[in-house]
Order: sequence, then structure tokens, then C-alpha cells
Amino acid sequence: MGRAFEFRKERKFKRWSKMSKVFTRLGKEIVIAVKGGGPDPTTNAKLRTVIQNAKGAAMPKDRIEAAIARASNKDEKDYEEVVYEGYAPHGVAIIVETATDNINRTVANIRHYFTKAGGSLGTSGSVSFMFERKAVFRFAKADFDMEELELELIDFGLQDIDENEGEIYIYTAFEDFGNMQKALEERQIEIISADFQRFPMSYTELTPEQEEDVNKMIERMEEDDDVNHVYHNMA
Repeated sequence: MGRAFEFRKERKFKRWSKMSKVFTRLGKEIVIAVKGGGPDPTTNAKLRTVIQNAKGAAMPKDRIEAAIARASNKDEKDYEEVVYEGYAPHGVAIIVETATDNINRTVANIRHYFTKAGGSLGTSGSVSFMFERKAVFRFAKADFDMEELELELIDFGLQDIDENEGEIYIYTAFEDFGNMQKALEERQIEIISADFQRFPMSYTELTPEQEEDVNKMIERMEEDDDVNHVYHNMA
């Protein structure tokens, strides 16, 4: 069928694999939210947020409902959120966010990824000071007056607002997540996604060859089922 067909097939498989990974992560987040605050999203703000994110990622409704039902079962395994820090080769700072039901397995895998690439797993706080953690909200642009919306949301912790491809991104400090979520919901703004991200406060410049070394390590980490997010300060 030719190289073009093989290329399209490879891209499709990669996309399916990525979607499966996202759905697995969201399923874990649903379990954590339900275990922590119950199965009712109207009284569990964290679960409400995860459901919004799941819908925004095109996770099927029946799969969301099944994850909530499983999480409500006392026998369902629980997950613990653990953050690892260290340095990739060439001095690049790395933060790895995980959700795991077996910490021994996860820490062994994370240490292996660092060591194999020539990096090193550090202690808690060894690189986190180099990143700023922010809440990021995403929703469709609709008919908002951007200047008016910005002025309205400043009192709720708005730090920055951006528009990209018909969607609006709002950034707040980590501790202002709840205030902003409530403000958007009160304005009946349908949130596509709401999560926390880490932004480097300084960057490490690398050659293309060095970037490739770091990217290979990050890709191996991101393929691990226990890993949710990998952050770096590579320019």
C-alpha cells in the first residue's frame, strides 16, 4: 500500500496510544478524587474538575461513569500522587509527577530512567524551586469581551490571559485555583480543562545533539504508566 499508508497508520497508532495514556491518567485522577471527596461532582470540586478535563479530552461518557463507579468500591485500589525531581544529562532540571499504587516500583523505574540517560534522581526540593506552579484554565472563546473579562477576573487571582486558536487560557497562582474555578462557574463559562502546570523560571541552553539526549529520556518517562507529567527547563 505504499509508504504514505504506512506513515498514516503509524501516526494513527501513536495518536491512539497517546489517547489511551491520557484516559489512563484521567481514570487514576477520578479514583483519587472520589476516594478523597465522594462520587458526587456537585459536592466534590476536585471530581468536578477531573470530569471537565475528561470531557475536554474526549473521554467517553460511559468510561467516565465506569471509573467513578469503580472508585466508589471500597476494594478498588487507591493511588498516591508522588513528585520526583532530578537532573537530566547536560544539567537540565526535571520534575516528574506520578500517580501510583506501588511506590517501590515507581521510584525504581524513575531512578532507572535518570541513571540510564546519564542524569541523576535528586531529593525533594532539589529543583522545584526553579519552577513556578500555576493553575491553567481553558475554555472556548465564545463572545467574550477580552478586556472586560480580564478586569472581572483580576479580583479572583488572574495573572495572565491568552487566546489561541479560538480558545482562552487563564493563568493564576496555584493557591488561587479554587477562587478562579468558582468565578468561571458563576459566569456559566464551560471549562474545557483546568489543571496545574509547572513553568521554569530560567532555561538551560543546549545544542541540538544535547536536546536529543534529554528528549529521549523524557520520552521514556512519559511512556511509563505511572507518570502523569514531565516538566523541564530546557530552552
